[in-house]
Amino acid sequence: MATGSRDPGTLYEGETVALLTRHGKEAVIAPVLEPVLSCVVRHVTGFDTDRLGTFTREIARDGSQIEAARKKARIGMELARVPLGLASEGAFGPDPVMGAIPWNVECLLWIDDRLGIEVAGFAQGAAQSGHVLAKTWEDVTAFARRIGFPEHGMALRPEGENDDRIRKGLTDWKELAEHFFRALSLSSNGRVFLETDLRAHLNPTRQNMIRLAAQDLLVKLRSLCPACGLPGFSVIERLEGLPCADCRGPTREIRADVHGCLKCPHRTVVERDGAGSANPLYCDFCNP
Repeated sequence: MATGSRDPGTLYEGETVALLTRHGKEAVIAPVLEPVLSCVVRHVTGFDTDRLGTFTREIARDGSQIEAARKKARIGMELARVPLGLASEGAFGPDPVMGAIPWNVECLLWIDDRLGIEVAGFAQGAAQSGHVLAKTWEDVTAFARRIGFPEHGMALRPEGENDDRIRKGLTDWKELAEHFFRALSLSSNGRVFLETDLRAHLNPTRQNMIRLAAQDLLVKLRSLCPACGLPGFSVIERLEGLPCADCRGPTREIRADVHGCLKCPHRTVVERDGAGSANPLYCDFCNP
């Protein structure tokens, strides 16, 4: 296909994309990608993705978030025997500004071995996650209501967060009570550790973040390089220098985005429309 004739709407028409997951992510991702790209997202099984890391700490993730997504995508491609793969990987921690609320970053990686590219979609926002060391059923119910149980699942274990006697996937009040009191009877310190189950199929808040990452990925897949026609032409760098509202000198605030190709050297600087002026608070001259 000639460079100028590529159509982002037909580039993946009829193509099968492998998606390896145990936690229902295909139900969130496929409805975003399939109608626009006309591809088929094939749910791949046959490999336990928990072997690559668990949110409940039995198995630590090896490598970065994007490396874990790449590994999953590659395994799915190998199992499905297709050159296109897709995988999702989530990360949780405190919010990046104040560090006061739980935060979720989702990465959705698309691998195209025919074109030799990887395109990543991202989304981040407040997470529905948390934990508590409970002594009483009242402690449990207060925590459960705070995290949106039973729509959001829960995991528990006696004594503390590293006890290997774990029960995951709790989504029913009766079942929660049974397992809490059983764990309490096994606990030598009279405590039961409870936490949000962060697996996608048991956490609607995370499902929505994965959906947003899929939408970000879709935008990038539909953005073709003006020079070579490959998908994934998107922001690769941000340029500082927005003028200060007082002295008009350059500040560290962002004034423009640099869009770049994943393979060829083509770059485009896009000034931020309506950026206006920077707050003097962020000016090294006005506020040294």
